[in-house]
Amino acid sequence: ADVIACNRCPRLRTYCMEVARIKRKSFADWDYWAKPVPGFGDPNAWLWIVGLAPAAHGANRTGRIFTGDRSGDFLFAALHRAKLANQPTSVSRDDGLKLAGCYISATVRCAPPDNKPAPEEIAACSEYLDTEWRLLRQKRVILALGKIAWDACLQLAQRNGLTIARPRPAFGHAAQAKLTPSLTLIGSYHVSQQNTFTGKLTNAMFDAVLKTARRKSHAKW
Repeated sequence: ADVIACNRCPRLRTYCMEVARIKRKSFADWDYWAKPVPGFGDPNAWLWIVGLAPAAHGANRTGRIFTGDRSGDFLFAALHRAKLANQPTSVSRDDGLKLAGCYISATVRCAPPDNKPAPEEIAACSEYLDTEWRLLRQKRVILALGKIAWDACLQLAQRNGLTIARPRPAFGHAAQAKLTPSLTLIGSYHVSQQNTFTGKLTNAMFDAVLKTARRKSHAKW
């Protein structure tokens, strides 16, 4: 409820509502969500996936993170293969999708123009990551999708009392940073079309990252 009611970033709120007003022709019959998008998943998750931000015609339309766009098609198909989701698709908030052992949220909760949130917008949203950090008490692995999410997760850990190694862990696909003896940060290229359609990120690459995450968490299949 706190996330949905947020109005901290005027640029983002204006953009989200403008997208909802104009709409994409293929979604002309949709009543766009056009509000900040909360996290979604299992509150007892061992795996916490942190993305960048809602897509303008994806989560900004449907109201659920990674729902209704090609990034979500790739992500939820992989989570289904890994037995973390009960179905491989995510098209609307009432499509029956459930996650087990996994929770998903974003660095920024509103769709940003050109998928590029400003540093001050990332900072304004950081409180929501802090709240999820406290509430997700069973987390064992944080999977950061892209460098912005990776950097945000390192800052998140530091804000919550953890010491980050020097030199600071660098982002890369399958990069790892041990945050505590029982909590590992893993990086992955973002599941955006820019990466999945070009072959920079393949199903096999992402499946391997999820297998590594499960191994690090000691969670059973």
